[in-house]
Amino acid sequence: MKRSVEQLLRPDILGMAAYKVADATGYIKLDAMENPYRLPPELRRELGRRLADVLINRYPDPAGSQLKQDLAQAFAIPSGAAILLGNGSDEIITLLTQAVATPGAKVMALEPSFVMYRMNAQFSRIEYLSVPLNSDFSLNLPLTLEQIRQHQPEVIFIAYPNNPTGNRFQRHEVEAILDAATGLVVVDEAYQAFADDSFMDLVGQVDNLLVMRTLSKLGMAGIRLGYAASTPAWIEALNKVRPPYNVNVLTQETARFLLEHRAVFDQQALELRQERTRLSACLSTFDGLTQFASEANFITVRVSDADHLFAHFKQAKILIKNLHGSHPLLAQCLRITVGSPDENDAVLAALTAYFD
Repeated sequence: MKRSVEQLLRPDILGMAAYKVADATGYIKLDAMENPYRLPPELRRELGRRLADVLINRYPDPAGSQLKQDLAQAFAIPSGAAILLGNGSDEIITLLTQAVATPGAKVMALEPSFVMYRMNAQFSRIEYLSVPLNSDFSLNLPLTLEQIRQHQPEVIFIAYPNNPTGNRFQRHEVEAILDAATGLVVVDEAYQAFADDSFMDLVGQVDNLLVMRTLSKLGMAGIRLGYAASTPAWIEALNKVRPPYNVNVLTQETARFLLEHRAVFDQQALELRQERTRLSACLSTFDGLTQFASEANFITVRVSDADHLFAHFKQAKILIKNLHGSHPLLAQCLRITVGSPDENDAVLAALTAYFD
């Protein structure tokens, strides 16, 4: 007799819910921290011509050597560091957890944070240690250091700035974790384009530091490219579990083209920072809404009834992220991506109608 899916899959996988992405058709899409701006028309045409010459009948460069050089130059990656490419930063998280998945291994993260840290630990059957943030989403350093001393995790993930809360922890706190950790510390800088600090300057100098980034938030979400920088020893080890052609030829060529025009994306990031400031100032005028400081391209807020306000936004054809129920510290919280001026005006109009 053939065995069913339920009989063949691991019980813990059967008990999980799949990562769901909401259908945004017909909505102003402000739930996924995407850059709202398209490429200028002339760059779209030029990109089309460039991709027309790509040899899609051939496998891509498995090492992505030229793209790595372009990334190093564009983002000031130190010369002593090595670079790993991933199909988004999600794949790099997968590779990290797979590589350290020995019996008794542990992965630690500060929660609430990016859900893929926890999910990948479960996929690789690694014990996951969750260290709660303070109620204002600041880092509880004494508790974190005690948990490191007690458990000595193989990998510690720190989102810098943090998702879904938006705040950036104090640099000296992360440095203290780096000093205390006996394993690898992964500083996830997915939102670095909107933040005021980075640990990239220490990569290659601190043996247990890996900085992970993505081009998605900068305006290239559709090409799914992430990268990590660390010591050559760590990158060489991770390459052993990386699929040989994990970054396709169209992604590599598109990324190289877009990095040649990085000034366009830098200007867009600057405009989004300015819109974040404007949106934050307007949010502060609504009684019954508390916002949290953000160095990302989103703002997290707390209201009395998150489900009700989320439904109100949907009725206004605006899709945001309802965080309520995902973690105790996120009770009655919503996350609003910073969009274009018109999109942010629509958010403020919807809030005005809700609170009036």
